[in-house]
Amino acid sequence: MVWNVLAAALTLLYPLAIWFGHGAIEPRWLAGLLLATVAVRLPALRINASARWSAAGALALVAVAVASNAVLPLKLYPVLVNGALLAAFGYSLVHGPSMVERLARLREPDLPPEGVAYTRRVTQAWCAFFVVNGAIALGTALFCSNAVWSLYTGVISYLLMGLMFGGEYLLRIRFKRLHHV
Repeated sequence: MVWNVLAAALTLLYPLAIWFGHGAIEPRWLAGLLLATVAVRLPALRINASARWSAAGALALVAVAVASNAVLPLKLYPVLVNGALLAAFGYSLVHGPSMVERLARLREPDLPPEGVAYTRRVTQAWCAFFVVNGAIALGTALFCSNAVWSLYTGVISYLLMGLMFGGEYLLRIRFKRLHHV
């Protein structure tokens, strides 16, 4: 529990720390923040392959940032996270059950066929979200100022994610009412 809270805090603060630290702290030292973010996720590495691949990718970004003393590899971390989530959600669509179905079955083990179809569509919607969000994160990393990158990856993307969660919750309530589930 403590590790999850710490990982969430580091993930949320990461873009802002890169923005405030850039120019004042060498990128190779800022890479320590990404290393700490990976380190607090180590307990989750036993859980799934996606977490292991994401950690390996983050360590590669750390290595490139340290070797080159450039900030760009550090700005690519949100792209990596979106790619890892896309891979996990996409894999679940191909090899089932879908990621959202797995989560739904934690609360409702006897999910009806309509619910399975619905959770599949929600998983597809999240895949689209990760593609768009990752592409915007990549674009801001490559072509925008550090302030714009930080604003998008540290504020706007989280607001969009919250809107996605909230919108899906409202749709789920409507779906359950219409389908009597």
